[in-house]
Amino acid sequence: MPIKTYKPTSASRRQMKTIDYSCITTNIPHKPLTKHLKNKAARNHRGIITMRHQGGGNKKTYRMLDFKQDKFDIPGRVETIEYDPYRTAFIALVVYKDGERRYVLAPEGMKKGDMILTSETVALKPGNRMPLKNILVGSQVHNIEMQRGAGGKLIRSAGSAAEVLGHDAGYTTLKMPSKEVRRILWTSLATVGQVSNPDWSLTNFGKAGRSRWMGIRPTVRGSAMNPCDHPYGGGEGRQPRGTRRPKDKWGNITGGKKTRSPKKWSNPLILRRRPKVR
Repeated sequence: MPIKTYKPTSASRRQMKTIDYSCITTNIPHKPLTKHLKNKAARNHRGIITMRHQGGGNKKTYRMLDFKQDKFDIPGRVETIEYDPYRTAFIALVVYKDGERRYVLAPEGMKKGDMILTSETVALKPGNRMPLKNILVGSQVHNIEMQRGAGGKLIRSAGSAAEVLGHDAGYTTLKMPSKEVRRILWTSLATVGQVSNPDWSLTNFGKAGRSRWMGIRPTVRGSAMNPCDHPYGGGEGRQPRGTRRPKDKWGNITGGKKTRSPKKWSNPLILRRRPKVR
């Protein structure tokens, strides 16, 4: 999908890059599959901010997606390809042969009128869903379950896909987009193909206002604060951070500290951790 660029009619337009939404077939969602989620601006039940820099933004309607796709052996036809304000990928409205409609994640290349199917064994066609053990080595998959029937938990963002490396002893070995290699129960369901909108990572907002439309508020640098507000604050002019390790506003270490629990249940299933970013 090509990236849309703009003539530099202003300072913000000069850098702006957006997705070409020509593949979208409608801008009106299927109302029975939508609901309104109240914007809490990252506050908890006590009204305390638990994640900074969130709030405001355009109103949006949540589309209830079917991540399980557990209608076995009932073919479905793609009615529309739609934009979803709550995720980076596109979604598809599927009408099944029994008349039920559901929203699913749209794989790359899916078009209006395509047929999809969930079954134990089905053709390796983008959008079809089956257990991992029946997917050929080298295939790309997304919306992967951790346990059978729990619904897809892995590989759901725009352009992402996992590669099937092999099958052995009840487990399927997958190479994740992060280069991590891990094992998943081979009875778990996965959808064939890559998630739609792979060029999403190339977009450029162009101006701060577009971030505000998306509910992202400004972030103040710690070095621009006073000493009472941040470990990096204070000093005359530009100063080094003055502390040995990188820290957040409350003094917690943010760089190089391991955050994964050594007792996490899935640790033995990870064959190779993702490489460190230098």
